[in-house]
Amino acid sequence: MNKKTRQNSGNRSGSPALGIDIGRVIISPVDADGADTQFLNGSEDEAMHTPASPGAFDAIAQLTRDFGGRVWIVSKCGPKVQARSRRWLQHHDFHRLTGVPVEHLRFCRERRDKALHARQLRLTHFVDDRADVLSHLAGLVEHRFLFGPQRKPVPSWATPVMDWQATLAAITRTRSDLAHDSRTVVERVS
Repeated sequence: MNKKTRQNSGNRSGSPALGIDIGRVIISPVDADGADTQFLNGSEDEAMHTPASPGAFDAIAQLTRDFGGRVWIVSKCGPKVQARSRRWLQHHDFHRLTGVPVEHLRFCRERRDKALHARQLRLTHFVDDRADVLSHLAGLVEHRFLFGPQRKPVPSWATPVMDWQATLAAITRTRSDLAHDSRTVVERVS
């Protein structure tokens, strides 16, 4: 990885780190239009029975291993949904099954504030279902993945990923590129 790439990613340690949104990314949308209203507005029981996105837990477990544990969940929500999200993660045994520690759960009140977490955590990769969130990460997070079906065209600076299988493959490709870049730098220095 060159100096410019490290500066653009905001990660001064050079260690890749991943941020992942919760709603409509980890927690599956249940409505035909992709809304997560059952989780947000349904009863507590309905919310707890909202399924995970297919393949999410397995992919996140693999990414947690690949990133050496440097995976954080970063979600925008108010106190009620924050508490419900924590209960959902616990109910589905998310932390044990994925290896993402409870301490790696971050919340903010505004979508743009995910950038504050990205800077603080030195994230190099981020998965979200909203292009506007990813746009706030410009200059901070090098690899931005736009998850799920989109109503508008995907911006050229984002990598579209339809599901967790595609997400895992796309992130793995960037990690392979990083390994290749660092080997090339070492070979040039030697």
